[in-house]
Amino acid sequence: MAKTASLAAVLALLLACIGASLHAQVTPPRVPEASPKLNLSMEQRYVIRENIKDMKIEPAPGDLHLAVGDHVPPDVKLQAMPSAVAEKVPQVKAHKFFVAGGQIVLVDPQANTVVETVKLASD
Repeated sequence: MAKTASLAAVLALLLACIGASLHAQVTPPRVPEASPKLNLSMEQRYVIRENIKDMKIEPAPGDLHLAVGDHVPPDVKLQAMPSAVAEKVPQVKAHKFFVAGGQIVLVDPQANTVVETVKLASD
C-alpha cells in the first residue's frame, strides 16, 4: 500500500512537471515591436525639407530635442503634412510634423511618437 501511495505521488509530480513544460511550449513567443522609424531615402528627406523649410511654421516651444520613439509633449502643436509632400512621399501622408531644434520632426499621430527627424539645413 505504501508503494502504491508513493508511486501515485511520483506520478502526480511527474504529470505536474510535464504539464508545466507543455504550457511553456504552448505559450506563443513575444513578437518584437515594429520599429517606429520610417527609413526615408535621401531623396525623400530632400522633398520633405524643401516643401517645409519655407513654410511659416512657428517652432515648438523651448529647446525641444526628441529622438525617434519619444512621445511628443501635449503642448506641441502638430501640423498636417503638406499635400506636395504626401504625393511624393506617400508613407508620410498620414503623419503630422513640427519644427524644433533645426529639425522637422515627423510624428505618428495615433501613437503621438516621433517616427523620423529631418534636418532643416541641408548638409
